[in-house]
Amino acid sequence: MIVIRDYMTAAMQNEICRIGTEMKIAVIGQQAEFARAGALFSYGADIGDLFRRAAGYVDLILKGQKPADIPIQLPTKFELVVNLRTARVLGLSIPPTILVLTDEVIE
Repeated sequence: MIVIRDYMTAAMQNEICRIGTEMKIAVIGQQAEFARAGALFSYGADIGDLFRRAAGYVDLILKGQKPADIPIQLPTKFELVVNLRTARVLGLSIPPTILVLTDEVIE
């Protein structure tokens, strides 16, 4: 089950992951918090990087630049988090080639 982050799914991520594990359904999230809550893995934009880049926007605005003149930036840094505990509960094995690419492995 792929879970797209919004207000409701963020508020219920622990319950979503717990029920998914109980029902032997692999849950995949959009942010690292989902994998930390028990999803099999997550892949999405690095939230910390987005906040740091947003601070750059604030700096430009405080220095007098008009927000309309600032170019829109898309995420450039993404993170893959794999939860091996959940993989074991689901009876799955994660290939070493995937583990090498991860930013964080939860054991």
